[in-house]
Amino acid sequence: MKARKSFFSAASLFFAALALIAVLVTCNKNNDIEEEDFAPTPYPLQVPKYFPTNLNIPADNPLTVEGVELGRYLFYDTRLCGYTGNCPDSMMSCATCHAQAHGFDVGMDNPRFPGGATYGLSGTPTPHNPMPLVNLVFNGEGYFWNGMIYENNPKAARRTIEDVVLMGIMAPHEMNSTAERAVAAIKTDARYPKMFERAFGTPEINIGRIEKAIAQFIRVLVSGNSKFDAYLRGEVQLSEQELRGYVLFSTEEGADCYHCHGGGGSPLFTTNLFYNNGLDAVFNDTRDRYSVTGNTKDIGAYRAPTLRNISVSAPYMHDGRFKTLDEVLEFYNSGLVYSPYIHPLMHKVNEGGAALTPSQIADLKAFLQTLTDEDFISKEEFSDPF
Repeated sequence: MKARKSFFSAASLFFAALALIAVLVTCNKNNDIEEEDFAPTPYPLQVPKYFPTNLNIPADNPLTVEGVELGRYLFYDTRLCGYTGNCPDSMMSCATCHAQAHGFDVGMDNPRFPGGATYGLSGTPTPHNPMPLVNLVFNGEGYFWNGMIYENNPKAARRTIEDVVLMGIMAPHEMNSTAERAVAAIKTDARYPKMFERAFGTPEINIGRIEKAIAQFIRVLVSGNSKFDAYLRGEVQLSEQELRGYVLFSTEEGADCYHCHGGGGSPLFTTNLFYNNGLDAVFNDTRDRYSVTGNTKDIGAYRAPTLRNISVSAPYMHDGRFKTLDEVLEFYNSGLVYSPYIHPLMHKVNEGGAALTPSQIADLKAFLQTLTDEDFISKEEFSDPF
């Protein structure tokens, strides 16, 4: 009997130990993702038909479902600026200047910046009008109006979209903060440790991971489902006026837009290259393309921005001088200014512009309006998760 009791006691202890181990393992899995088990879900980026397939995604920051979702939260979180108070004037997020309804550009009716004139938390005006955060995953020509952020820039320590995040946090004309303050403020939200764990394997919150997550979200902001895209796919027809505008856009005899903004052959509607487009004859801006290359041919030159969602992304030009699309069209029609630095592709500068008739300008505008991607500017996956 004693032997039998000893046997059952030992067995009970053995099974109790097994149960304890199972509980501990379960708790460990619930509270921490073991490094060897960390396997975030690859993000299914949908490249629109006819778009480039060469994607600007660094090997050390692949797109994942968990990383993109974390980046979406951080993109909209006003605490990213390093403040946790309730004063609206002391709070700022990436979305403050890059609003979804305006194609992730500032917009003319931005509640923080009515009229489109942006400034940082220090009160310092931004040197240039914000650019839309759209289709950057297809851009291999650097970022910003002057292209200063590019992979092999020998003059700059910051060269990627990831780096741009920290620049936005620190710049006086943006969040006017520090990496340390941004991290500390983000840590005040109890939901983030688990989100960082799912995205990066551990719950640690640091500036490098914040940069990577926001960069992932920015890279999935792909716009390629406008009426014009549906037309190219054979799903809808353009109106006669829109078709006339397309011809004007795409021909040198017409408005001659396609050299810098692509067209049917470039679904991005930008070459992502840099041009002096005849805005001025005198150049005082220290942040033009010349400031990056040192080539005098680049004096007064800036990136040709995408024309996708152009109807909702005012104000226009690097300095936001034009508030309406009509003003832009009138400039290219009759307001070009000659200088020794004007780009050779500005073929109509000697005539002051394209010299289109009012009805032709209306046709061109109608075509440009077909580039508005209603799905993109209202898509829930890109919207404010708060």
